Amino acid sequence: MKINAIDLKIGNIIQHNNALWRVNKLSHTQPGKGGAYIQAEMKNITNQSKLNERFRSAESIEKIRAEEIDHQFLFRSGDDFTFMNNQTYEQIVLNTDQVNEETAKFLQDGMEVSIEFYDEKPMTVNPPENLVIEIAETEAVVKGQTASSSYKPAVLTNGVRLTVPPHIEIGDKIKINTKELTYIEKSK
Repeated sequence: MKINAIDLKIGNIIQHNNALWRVNKLSHTQPGKGGAYIQAEMKNITNQSKLNERFRSAESIEKIRAEEIDHQFLFRSGDDFTFMNNQTYEQIVLNTDQVNEETAKFLQDGMEVSIEFYDEKPMTVNPPENLVIEIAETEAVVKGQTASSSYKPAVLTNGVRLTVPPHIEIGDKIKINTKELTYIEKSK
């Protein structure tokens, strides 16, 4: 399916240079002189190589229509991840080349995920977009610094690093966006 580069989203799988690529980061730039363009950081589905590519906004790109099937994450054994199809109850085992490192950090036993398939081959594993996770480490708030809306670094219990508002403390549970690794709100 052809789309314009301006319509690309993080997580899309595209066909580029006779290979399949997953879009990891995007930035839209409109310079003062010349046309607007999209800077895309992509990862090759088969060999895990990375590529930074610049597309003109109106450039046509071949987006792959992958079939998303809901699975339940059962367990991890070394480099293997076992998932169960929610409809057929068939189990599928994927290795660390198929489950990217960031996604692996979020997987918890029993978690519902969606796996994208293309030509009946698993391409990517998508955890839920929003998750509640506990804070393992963060800096203490210095009195007088709370007037500005600056964020401070924090480490979650799964080892993921992100920034959080100053009122968040160790042990607090927060809701985060797993695609963008951003803080959403403090969990009740």
